[in-house]
Amino acid sequence: MTELHLLSGTNAAMATADAVVVGVLPARDDDTENGPRLAPGAAAVDAAFDGGLAALLALAGATGRADEVVRVPTRGTITAPLLVAVGVGPTGDEGPTAEQLRRASGAAARALAGTDHAVTTLSWSATDALAAEAVTATAEGTLLGAYAFTEYKNAGGRPAVRRVDLASDAAADDAEAALRRATAVATAVATARDLVNTPPNDLFPESFAARAAALGEAAGLEVEILDDAALAAGGYGGILGVGAGSSRKPRLLRLRWSGGPAPRASVALVGKGVTFDTGGISIKPAPHMDHMTSDMAGAAAVVATTVLAARLELPITVTATVPMAENMPSSTAYRPGDVLRMYGGKTVEVLNTDAEGRLILADAIVRALEDEPDYLIDTATLTGAQLVALGTRTAAVMGSEVFRDRVAVLGRGVGEDAWAMPFPDHLRAELDSRVADIANVTGHRNGGMLAAGIFLREFVHDGLPWAHIDIAGPAFHTSGPYGYTTKGGTGVPVRTLAAVLADIADNG
Repeated sequence: MTELHLLSGTNAAMATADAVVVGVLPARDDDTENGPRLAPGAAAVDAAFDGGLAALLALAGATGRADEVVRVPTRGTITAPLLVAVGVGPTGDEGPTAEQLRRASGAAARALAGTDHAVTTLSWSATDALAAEAVTATAEGTLLGAYAFTEYKNAGGRPAVRRVDLASDAAADDAEAALRRATAVATAVATARDLVNTPPNDLFPESFAARAAALGEAAGLEVEILDDAALAAGGYGGILGVGAGSSRKPRLLRLRWSGGPAPRASVALVGKGVTFDTGGISIKPAPHMDHMTSDMAGAAAVVATTVLAARLELPITVTATVPMAENMPSSTAYRPGDVLRMYGGKTVEVLNTDAEGRLILADAIVRALEDEPDYLIDTATLTGAQLVALGTRTAAVMGSEVFRDRVAVLGRGVGEDAWAMPFPDHLRAELDSRVADIANVTGHRNGGMLAAGIFLREFVHDGLPWAHIDIAGPAFHTSGPYGYTTKGGTGVPVRTLAAVLADIADNG
């Protein structure tokens, strides 16, 4: 992972590095003749160019649009041989937002792959508090943009930038604390990305549980794994039903961070861990089925976030309950028409075996509620309907209204776009079953994302603050990289979960 350090006592223009990064803003609407402007933080570098850096960058084609990267040889004007100008995009009167800095620094980190050492001067200069927030955003963006998954490339892939120094106006203690937290969060996101990007022939329920357990043990968490025999003895009919068609038997993983000596609240996290989803007997179309290697992204996020809670020593108890199964068609697979007896006794009629995530989540939710948490959050790549409703970059948040809205706001605040969605009352009747307590799908495609959430609500206690986050689109990026988002696993919604846990720790 890229090393991050704070630049102190050194003029960025005089820093010994392979490259110096500065931010560029678009021309003001009322001053287009003067072209793009330098973002705050570039004053020392601009002085080395006799105040003409913005004009030079304009000649090189810089416009300041988001994600734009322009490279200029410095020819000795500053110590570093290369100047990299990264577009921040249009800003308001208060200057760049945290997400703009995060995205710009991510774009710069991607552009500097293979560089040994770079200095970035992306910052806010208004107050120490804002400068510390800028350190957080720039650090996160740099680490996430520099991420690369190269484990299966014989040539090792293109190396990330090895070291970045962040020039900051923040007070030293504030900046150091911001850097430590940002590094911890970005490391958690990278952990989730690594798990999602690991191919399913190597990441299956048993190996996934073992990897997650090792991460938990290294962080000092309590760890429990239920194998298929223990699941059968416990009556986990949803997990067993989904996993019945695979030779790789299901698991249920439990990780627990105690919250230290005086935890202020308890939070249950549940994540869908379908390590590969063919759809089962209700098999998926062949095109893009390879994307189903990401169907355990919710589980990856929950594991990484629980480890992060321990690393940050958050004063809340965090317990992850993570069901893991592989959904395959075979002579032993569950069928449309089967009735499963879930953990806790509720029965479910299976009308579509490709609606499997809600089945394993339901078992895990009921188990998680036995711990009597103050809050419950589950997350899953649950429905294709989420992509239809909100696209590939916006997560859907459902659940109890006050907590749902809180989670959505916090998610947007950290740059993971999230939107609150309703639970229309009439959809519940459409999950009525002819033979069981509830069916796993309705008889039509309308409102499929909402119906899945309503199904899960059947297993949640009334009055419990609960949020269900559907990340079917945002968890796995299939097109070209942008900002700090690379191709493949994104780590969504680790940063949202981290923000929610921190908010609960601070405010209850």
